[in-house]
Amino acid sequence: MSQPVNAVQDPNLNSLAAPAGRNREWVKLLRRFARNKLAVIGAIIIGVLALTAIFAPVIATHDPIFDQDYTAVLQSPGNGHFLGTDDLGRDTFSRLVYGARLSIQAAVISVGIAVLIGVPIGLITGYFRGFWDEWVVMRIVDAMQAFPSLILALAMAAALGGGFYNAMIAIGIGFLPSFIRITRAQVLTVRNQEYVHAAKAIGASDWRIMFQHVLPNSMGPILVQITLAMAAAIIAEAGLSYLGLGARPEQPSWGSMLNIAQGYLNINPMLAFWPGIAIFLVVLGFNLLGDGIREVLDPKLKR
Repeated sequence: MSQPVNAVQDPNLNSLAAPAGRNREWVKLLRRFARNKLAVIGAIIIGVLALTAIFAPVIATHDPIFDQDYTAVLQSPGNGHFLGTDDLGRDTFSRLVYGARLSIQAAVISVGIAVLIGVPIGLITGYFRGFWDEWVVMRIVDAMQAFPSLILALAMAAALGGGFYNAMIAIGIGFLPSFIRITRAQVLTVRNQEYVHAAKAIGASDWRIMFQHVLPNSMGPILVQITLAMAAAIIAEAGLSYLGLGARPEQPSWGSMLNIAQGYLNINPMLAFWPGIAIFLVVLGFNLLGDGIREVLDPKLKR
């Protein structure tokens, strides 16, 4: 008679069961995401943006800065210029394509600064609480949130000086309060869960509990906030560049393109239309993607 297999004593079965369970969970999440058609559209828009930024030298038909044709200034679409030319005879389509690179950099750098600084602060203060949380960190956050993030970024950019990367630092600092608050709020909820108390009972250190249990189970709202902040970062970068505090005028930024186009609205209104529609579509894509991620990760919305 054959002996029954004891799964508890077979480490191979246990080691294979966990990855298989995680894979099934990821498949469920992807299926839920795919059922949200608007979220899929948002993901496609962001994917197109990323591919455009990566392959800009291949897609662009002209050099966006140095290829200037003064015999074809403010030209309408045609004659070798797919979307026409600007006030210096530069190809609008090529500048629009390279502008996707600056938009991606704006989103990644500024939001990266906010996440790398804001999430650890929110995690530590929310987990340990106490004087520093209530009377120092949160009061500074309240003071920063008294100003709209764009106004705060504008003031920081003016203090740091012009330039694209200074503008990204300013925008990242402007996003800090939202990431500190949302991380802290999630940590305050998760730290009281039974599995956290169980980890404390078996002697796990506070830092291990924070990074292995509390932070992973707080990531849902943070991921949603990241996508929304990326959309806001692109708008902020365009606004700062429009005001002359972001990208330099010769750089192919969508904001600087709008700044140039405002003086020629009566002559060639399409010069402002193309960067404007690009900003609109990208921001729409990030917002649709964020809504889809929220629906997938929020247990209250599971169907």
